[in-house]
Amino acid sequence: MTLNITHAQPRVKIANHKKDFGNIQRGEVLRHAYPITNEGDVPLVFTEAEAGCSCTTVQLPKAPVLPGKTDTVIVTFNTASVYGRQDRVVFLSSNDPKTPAKVRFKANVSKK
Repeated sequence: MTLNITHAQPRVKIANHKKDFGNIQRGEVLRHAYPITNEGDVPLVFTEAEAGCSCTTVQLPKAPVLPGKTDTVIVTFNTASVYGRQDRVVFLSSNDPKTPAKVRFKANVSKK
């Protein structure tokens, strides 16, 4: 007799994980909300976000994302200290066993 045991777990789904802001002026503060869906069968809990520089901040969902529901991760990018082509990745850790998930954004920042 074979037992088929499945374990309940959350599953992060990011439909549009890339954002291209295009050409922008140095000093602009860019903000983008990435929709995050829990395709698992238990609540999804984000534990931390890792951005490559202090110019990027991340706002994670405060409450668990219930199965089948969608919330947002908001990324803010302050261009005051950067210029040129920017290509950034933010790693999102959660209780999904396949984390970290990642979101990415690009911009070409012109000097003033």
